[in-house]
Amino acid sequence: MATPEPVCTGHSWWGVLVLALSAFIFNTTEFVPVALLSAIGESLHMKPTDVGLMLTIYAWTVAVASLPLMLLTRNVERRKLLTGVFVLFVVSHVVTGMAWNFTVLMAGRIGIAFAHAIFWSISVSLVVRLAPPGNRSRALAMLGMGTSIAMVAGIPLGRVIGETLGWRQTFLLIAGAAAVALLVLRIALPTLPSHQAGSFGSLPVLFRKPMLASLYLLTILVVSAHFTSYTYIEPFIQAVGHESSRRITYVLILFGGAGIPAAVCFNRLYPKQPGQFLQASVVALCGCLFVLFPCVLNIVTLSLQTLVWGGAVVCFGLAMQAWVLKLAPEAADLAVSIYSGLYNVGIGAGALLGNHIANGFGVSWVGTFGGVVGGLGAAIGWLALRMYGRAHPSAR
Repeated sequence: MATPEPVCTGHSWWGVLVLALSAFIFNTTEFVPVALLSAIGESLHMKPTDVGLMLTIYAWTVAVASLPLMLLTRNVERRKLLTGVFVLFVVSHVVTGMAWNFTVLMAGRIGIAFAHAIFWSISVSLVVRLAPPGNRSRALAMLGMGTSIAMVAGIPLGRVIGETLGWRQTFLLIAGAAAVALLVLRIALPTLPSHQAGSFGSLPVLFRKPMLASLYLLTILVVSAHFTSYTYIEPFIQAVGHESSRRITYVLILFGGAGIPAAVCFNRLYPKQPGQFLQASVVALCGCLFVLFPCVLNIVTLSLQTLVWGGAVVCFGLAMQAWVLKLAPEAADLAVSIYSGLYNVGIGAGALLGNHIANGFGVSWVGTFGGVVGGLGAAIGWLALRMYGRAHPSAR
């Protein structure tokens, strides 16, 4: 097959596709422990809710490492940098798959977290940069589909592999998939010099933008709310809904599947009403958390709730990335790196809060507490968008 002409000009749908494939792999490995908590806990003689803390450690490692690693690598050519990221990713998965105790398991996961921190600091701006002119939202939607397909296929498949062959084989197979992705990446991506990455001196400028600072706070609250519940969705459905393992896998597939039409909706609706789109996704997510407990009592209502919930999460993530790029075009990698770090602060905080709620009040309360936190985020988002609209009337 001939090399596509866009590669020569720096624009390539092949490059966007390989980054979407990479997003699929990175999101599969970040969240696949959600589907394997019971298996890992049994193997390492730990409670599933305690194993859930590995998501907190992973996420907070990403949060702490994102900004320093982005600044450290800001001048590295992006194709070369992604190669190093994938090598670290593969080696760390091998360590995780061979772990004989929780300490070694976390050592491997921290290595993966470092790779994750760099990948998500540069991938969002790269897909926008690689996409042909006028196709920015479409490129972001494709990246979002990589995330969604990870939830549709990656996480449930990881659960099936874990139940059939053992949870260790899940991580070893992810390592193999990442090695293949590395080869494709080397072929598909053109040379990409660092561009508008930002520097340490850009930080004060970014935080002097009230809308951007407000969206960063919104990210922490909404993501914390989501992961208060989602981290423990497996034991929640099992203990409260009394559903079978097969039904749990079905719900996880449904959750991820909702993200694909959500990404299509983002591509079509967000450019027309960016503020309303973001606010609607936050409100929908909070509503789903509040009704999680009554909905889990029936598989039909749980299915409907899961569809809306999964779609709202993807819409929120895509809208936030687009807003960050819009508000900080002069330091895109730096702004997205901060966003990625704060997103993972929210993941870790949510997993930790959910652990305390499950152990202190019972796992049935994770949705309610998550909804309260998310409601606070919805109020802040509404206020921030209202103030931005007054300051920039043409943006309405």
